[in-house]
Amino acid sequence: MNLVQAIESEQLKNAYPEVKIGDFVKVHLKIKEGNRERIQVFEGTVIARKGGGLSETLTVRRVSYGVGVERIVPIHSPKIDKIEVVRKGRVRRAKLYYLRDRVGKAAKIREKLISKAK
Repeated sequence: MNLVQAIESEQLKNAYPEVKIGDFVKVHLKIKEGNRERIQVFEGTVIARKGGGLSETLTVRRVSYGVGVERIVPIHSPKIDKIEVVRKGRVRRAKLYYLRDRVGKAAKIREKLISKAK
């Protein structure tokens, strides 16, 4: 294993639940204002997941006051406090960029029903 991978592996965070494309998530971000720090929650649908290792990112999208807002969040960033999965989405593709053109009920994603194992 080379030196870059050794240093990167120390900084990886594996504390997050399994986040997949189509999931509705709450991302708790640490925001620094002056000398104090607070946590701001950004919630929306995961429309893309890119990269691997330390540079892996999630693209989270939500509609706020009729305007689509997307935020690209580095998964292993120290600015992320936690990621909560509110509900699982049932999708058939890896990138949901088509949601950018849709508004209202057309932008809905079906919920994945989790069956209980016997």
